[in-house]
Amino acid sequence: MASVHSTTYELLRRQGIDTVFGNPGSNELPFLKNFPEDFRYILALQEAVVVGIADGYAQASRKPAFVNLHSAAGTGNAMGALSNAWNSHSPLIVTAGQQTRAMIGVEALLTNVDASNLPRPLVKWSYEPASAAEVPHAMSRAIHMASMAPRGPVYVSVPYDDWDREADPQSHHLFDRQVSTSVRLDDEALQRLANALSSASNPVIVLGPDVDAANANADCVTLAERLKAPVWVAPSAPRCPFPTRHPCFRGLLPAGIAAISNLLEGHDLVLVLGAPVFRYHQYDPGQYLKAGTRLVSVTCDPLEAARAPMGDAIVADIGAMAAALAARVTDRAGPLPAALALPAPVAQDLGALRPESVFDTLDQMAPADAIYLNESTSTTAVMWQRLNMANPGSYYFCAAGGLGFAMPAAVGVQLAEPQRQVIAVIGDGSANYSISALWTAAHYQIPAIFVIMNNGTYGALRWFAGVLEAENVPGLDVPGIDFCSLAKGYGVQALKAATVTELRQALEQALASKGPVLIEVSTTGPAK
Repeated sequence: MASVHSTTYELLRRQGIDTVFGNPGSNELPFLKNFPEDFRYILALQEAVVVGIADGYAQASRKPAFVNLHSAAGTGNAMGALSNAWNSHSPLIVTAGQQTRAMIGVEALLTNVDASNLPRPLVKWSYEPASAAEVPHAMSRAIHMASMAPRGPVYVSVPYDDWDREADPQSHHLFDRQVSTSVRLDDEALQRLANALSSASNPVIVLGPDVDAANANADCVTLAERLKAPVWVAPSAPRCPFPTRHPCFRGLLPAGIAAISNLLEGHDLVLVLGAPVFRYHQYDPGQYLKAGTRLVSVTCDPLEAARAPMGDAIVADIGAMAAALAARVTDRAGPLPAALALPAPVAQDLGALRPESVFDTLDQMAPADAIYLNESTSTTAVMWQRLNMANPGSYYFCAAGGLGFAMPAAVGVQLAEPQRQVIAVIGDGSANYSISALWTAAHYQIPAIFVIMNNGTYGALRWFAGVLEAENVPGLDVPGIDFCSLAKGYGVQALKAATVTELRQALEQALASKGPVLIEVSTTGPAK
């Protein structure tokens, strides 16, 4: 009879999963023993980094990623990263080792008490099998649950003595099982929406991350061009769904109620595609929509459709809907909207570099298909204004605002996209949340570039303190951190840049490297 161990690995193999992201503890050793030669293990030094790497890999590859954590403590370490994965609709199969079954009842050390409840509500499904024989079925269910729309993380806790026990003899039925979610578009509803867009006097489109996840960017370009409509990206977007130098592109919406409604005022129809309506941040009270403006959203997530505070919603496959609308709307006469003017270079003195100068230099030197990860939150607006992001999968950001995403996610994205150059732009405050991801990048020679924007402070918090009129707040400065020394300690080549010339030289070296490189840049805040 086949063991649970061999049956589970065969299931993973037949489902196209050959990589395990993890940080092992004693409860996980029975799963990892006799590790198959056709699998690879990606080790990270802390569980939040494990999930961050897997999240980047899953998003960039558009395939489920398999994660192995250490019981309750490891799951707890990973929860912040899991919140980003949940909000990104990342298909993660998160497993955790549990104490041996005979010791769970007495709550021995490393028991995951109430294991299936621990990761909620940040997973689609969570389970601890009732018996060892059930483990392969639970794993199969987890794979398909994570992969079905809306995609998202799932969680399975497995007692460590289960792996050597016999699997259900009928587990082989699971190996090649496929689950399809082909939801037929309601032709009548589709035609109504296409007609409304075609007849609107001044339509506007707001695109979200699920457009990029569905690889529907090109269809959205066609849709915008046929409607001659301006295109905004939804606030706090974790992906880039539209070329940033296209004439229709208008930028990233702010994250306030009043600010958004003011920008959408005058448009009689707002189409929101692949985004929640809306992911607000700072409290900016006002009308959700101004009089005379109607909103229709298309989302793959019923929860997003239900919680929107205004407008109509359609739950549908984003890729199919984008293609269908692009084909059905009327091709309007007239020119496209006038393109936004490119931002002018900023005056750069001999002091610390302006963020604008950093992004201009990146835009000039990086490959045209470069992939950017952003966790320099105080310079996000500048980044969107100054980088030419034209290809699908060109941008990733922490979807829940949980810091510590970009550095590990850059490692995962580079693993998934070895033919493209990954560049992570990270604030000095953010970088410390997951700095040990540098070790993984060095250990596996993953050639991502990490640009640390070092201004010695939490820039985004300083901005927010102004918004909230919060004066004399402690803990906003983080001076004296030597990121080059930290990087070298983890085995990563590190360079400093204090001028544009030095930054260009550092980028030239980094782009030619076959391994990871960290560039520490002394910066100011954005120009005012």
